[in-house]
Amino acid sequence: MTVQHGSSDHGKRLLALAIGAIGVVYGDIGTSPLYTLKETFGEHGGVTPTHDNVLGVLSLVFWALVIVVSLKYATFIMRADNKGEGGIMSLTALAHRGVRQSPRARWWVMLLGLFGASLFFGDGVITPAISVLSAVEGLEVAAPALERFVVPVTVLILIFLFSFQRGGTARVGAVFGPVMMVWFLALAGFGVLEIIHAPQVLLALSPHYAVRFFLEQGPVAFFALGSVVLAITGAEALYADMGHFGKSPIRRAWFSFVLPALMLNYMGQGALLLRDPQAASNPFYLLVPAPLLYPMIALATAATVIASQAVISGAFSVTREAIQLGYLPRMEVRHTSRETRGQIYLPWINRMLLVLTLAVVLGFRSSTNLAAAYGIAVVGTMVIDSILVMIVARRIWAWRRGTVFALGLGFLAVDLAFLLANVDKIEHGGWFPLVLGIVVFTVMTTWRRGRELVLREIKQSGLALKPFVTTIAEHPPLRVPGTAVFLTAQVEAVPHALLHNLKHNKVLHERNVMLKVEWLETPTAEPDERIEVKPLGDEFYILTLRYGFAEDPNVPDMLVRCEKAGLTFDMMDTTFFLSRESIIATDRPGMPLWRDKLFAFMARNAMSATAFFRIPGNRLIELGTQVEI
Repeated sequence: MTVQHGSSDHGKRLLALAIGAIGVVYGDIGTSPLYTLKETFGEHGGVTPTHDNVLGVLSLVFWALVIVVSLKYATFIMRADNKGEGGIMSLTALAHRGVRQSPRARWWVMLLGLFGASLFFGDGVITPAISVLSAVEGLEVAAPALERFVVPVTVLILIFLFSFQRGGTARVGAVFGPVMMVWFLALAGFGVLEIIHAPQVLLALSPHYAVRFFLEQGPVAFFALGSVVLAITGAEALYADMGHFGKSPIRRAWFSFVLPALMLNYMGQGALLLRDPQAASNPFYLLVPAPLLYPMIALATAATVIASQAVISGAFSVTREAIQLGYLPRMEVRHTSRETRGQIYLPWINRMLLVLTLAVVLGFRSSTNLAAAYGIAVVGTMVIDSILVMIVARRIWAWRRGTVFALGLGFLAVDLAFLLANVDKIEHGGWFPLVLGIVVFTVMTTWRRGRELVLREIKQSGLALKPFVTTIAEHPPLRVPGTAVFLTAQVEAVPHALLHNLKHNKVLHERNVMLKVEWLETPTAEPDERIEVKPLGDEFYILTLRYGFAEDPNVPDMLVRCEKAGLTFDMMDTTFFLSRESIIATDRPGMPLWRDKLFAFMARNAMSATAFFRIPGNRLIELGTQVEI
């Protein structure tokens, strides 16, 4: 009886997680039917909705979902979990660990991962814009006179969506799953109603029609992939949200519910086009019976808001991981839920996304125009995922070279075909996510390189710590009661704050601790690697605190735990010392002057280390120092 009860509880938990995954993971890919076939058979797509072309495009959509989403992401890439976490930053850290012995390979892996993360921000701007626009454009179908209200209504919805972020998504998260379940059931239901009138559309499940479409249409069929790719946008969410829901619930939700619902709707739209080629203007909404059109517009708007919410939350998570791994300056991170660790809000990122998304909506003004800009960023990230996971398969899983090569060649062939088919979109708007990605990539690499130069300058101009401790023991200055904690990134050198304190106050504390915070290439740190204490003698210590890149640092809380490592702290008798560097941009070797100035600007506007590490202000002394780079 106990076993049955346990099994029942496990099944209920899996079901609850699967429903949650439907609400969060599949929002983006679940709203793709709004625009995929519309763009493929529309003016920009260039495909005439003839019988053979409709079956050929539907076959391409089906096999894209099978190969890219079902095989590549759900079956293969989700194996590459970094302590249960997924996403481009986790995969980069995993691949980085696999090539640790080769500095050149580590450098290339880092660049690939950073560019993939940068492209994700382009996706994070365009997804809310195209999703909400395409939903609101249903008003044009219901009443053409309402066309002039599409952009203003979209802008209002997006302003509400981004304004809502500060309150967190924990409360509405509970309704995401049920709303999206209703959405997918509606997709399937309307699709079935139309398939009944043209059941021959189901022949498109055979790859024969996709092959024939290519053979007969040639270049037209190839560039049609640039629109077909819209059907798989959001595929990476399966991997990125793995840490929140787990592999099994995400896979079960996809294979048993989401994939069938999507294909029934695509087939229904195809059946409608077989009966009425003029429906190509908006096959999704023309599939809906007239009395249900307004309710469907409302449901589609809710679904696209949910899809946008998932992308925005993903941007917050990627940003925090990039900060922890040292690729972005410190920013304010607010937790919006006491129960769920992943519920975070970054005010600066939220404002940036809002401004860029509104600019995109006002600039492009329709989902058709935006579709030209969509796809490149998504496929670019997919290509990078394929390369990184091959490194993981070879170096971490120790798969045979031939197996890795065969799989990699297969996946990259599909990814590169989609990427090349999107090349012609660059001049029609595809430049936008690429430019945005390049800007973000430049910012991240500049911050990383700038920190390396600052640390190099500090190390070169500083004193070695161990000889300094020996000298202090031989010629002891006046020691005052209490503990001094010096935050430093170079524990081998004497912190500037310690030297300033000794030079100006002519005293040292009874106990001096050089504190370094390290970020690991894993989402969470193991208990036995979190704290490392190294005594240097004469009450000098090197203390290293380690966090995973998905964790939030809390230095005072960790100091309390140091007792087990042989170092006790009385917080009322502890003073924190911090050197605040003022960066001076010069023409010295290292980076071009414009990048030096960019780094100096970011350093000035970064969140203070004390606030980031939650160090109480009444126990803090900050001392300034200038560093030329």
